[in-house]
Amino acid sequence: MDSESWKLLRSVCILSFLLGSFCVYQSLHAVVAAQEEQDTQPSVTLQVNASNGAGRLIPDTLFGIFFEEINHAGAGGLWAELVSNRGFEAGGQNTPSNIWPWSIVGDQSSVYVATDRSSPFERNKIALRMDVICDGNGCPSGGVGVYNPGYWGMNIEEGKKYKVAFYVRSSGDIDLSVSLTSFNGSLTLASEKITFRLFQCRASASDVSKWIKKEVVLEAKGSDHGARLQLTTTKKGSLWIDQVSAMPVDTYKGHGFRNDLYQMMADIKPRFIRFPGGCFVEGEWLSNAFRWKETIGPWEERPGHFGDVWKYWTDDGLGHFEFFQLAEDIGAAPIWVFNNGISHNDEVETASIMPFVQEALDGIEFARGDANSTWGSVRAAMGRQEPFELKYVAIGNEDCGKTYYRGNYIVFYDAVKKAYPDIKIISNCDGSSSPLDHPADYYDFHIYTSASSLFSMYHQFDGTSRKGPKAFVSEYAVTGKDAGTGSLLAALAEAAFLIGLEKNRYSSTFPHLLRL
Repeated sequence: MDSESWKLLRSVCILSFLLGSFCVYQSLHAVVAAQEEQDTQPSVTLQVNASNGAGRLIPDTLFGIFFEEINHAGAGGLWAELVSNRGFEAGGQNTPSNIWPWSIVGDQSSVYVATDRSSPFERNKIALRMDVICDGNGCPSGGVGVYNPGYWGMNIEEGKKYKVAFYVRSSGDIDLSVSLTSFNGSLTLASEKITFRLFQCRASASDVSKWIKKEVVLEAKGSDHGARLQLTTTKKGSLWIDQVSAMPVDTYKGHGFRNDLYQMMADIKPRFIRFPGGCFVEGEWLSNAFRWKETIGPWEERPGHFGDVWKYWTDDGLGHFEFFQLAEDIGAAPIWVFNNGISHNDEVETASIMPFVQEALDGIEFARGDANSTWGSVRAAMGRQEPFELKYVAIGNEDCGKTYYRGNYIVFYDAVKKAYPDIKIISNCDGSSSPLDHPADYYDFHIYTSASSLFSMYHQFDGTSRKGPKAFVSEYAVTGKDAGTGSLLAALAEAAFLIGLEKNRYSSTFPHLLRL
């Protein structure tokens, strides 16, 4: 290094040292100054009067939950069904169709799989056809067939029992292994063989080709949180399979709810539950809206539907009946939200709305009607003779600004009040700042905003009229960027908003119950 370079390097080092020393001095000086300032400031005391006379009475019905089929809260969550796309309907009605998440065990040289429209159920005609090309020792060890990984893998636990049910028919003898295996199929956790021979009952080929229901209970000999269900055979020929179900034997009261997630909900101690949505009720298009009549009856006869708002298929095992059962089990008053002829993208004109009105009235009768009534008898056939409690309904979801909402609302309101005058009706229109222009018992208030905005809404209802409809705050959450994807700031903002609700004693819910 020449002398000039050395001088430059030395100057830079000296300058860096001086600047660093100055920064350290400034930092220490600031800390000392802050400490001195703090020492000179008087202490602050917060006094809280928690005596009985100082507070406001809060009704025990103030808090509840909102359950929507979003993020697999039901399918793959609370509802204990382990099989995803149990009826092979998710790929659409045109065959052959996509069978995802089902996959093949074997390869195209040993088995061919495709859907057709041979199902025995009128409301869901798709079934799976499996042509086994190999035979006996010519098949891979373990056989060929199909498997289902459920939702992100099936949580199979050692010592627990699982009921597997499915429908099957064949061109010849049936020799089928029903197994719970590890995530890659290499380890068998539980297995049982299903056989059906022609000679067993002197059946003819035409008899064995008829659909039969098979059920087995499998006890797991090991655990795997990412397990799968396999249906395999080494018998050459054609098999048809449909409506495959696998559920833990131990669900809450046998009602089909996962014990762990049910308990999480019960621990909240909600006094009401709003269901089944939300946007799930509306759909992006009415053709994909939740229609309650499609979700009742035996599970295998329900057609299921694609929830086009949240973009996934549901078999609707968690349907209209199950939601009312859930409300009763959890000790919460049911609040049924029904479609009012409006989706995110299309609407039914008021002049043509009566079929939707009748559907709502039928849905109320299903819950409340006598066992001898038209729809009450359908409920009774599902095993429930006595009516469910239903005192609250909401006409639509977030539809107040839609063209035909007010006109449709009035038709619904008049029809429900005429048939069930005791039922309280909830409007989608906000009445917190100005009176509603239509009759209602409650108005639905939704807010999704930043933490700073929600915190400031502590006073939202302070000036609201105490006459007329009451507020029902059924959806709220911090969603702004100032609180990230979840933080203490967001929790404080939501808590402040809730304190404002408690102060004004309005009904409120917790945010969406998502997949836990």
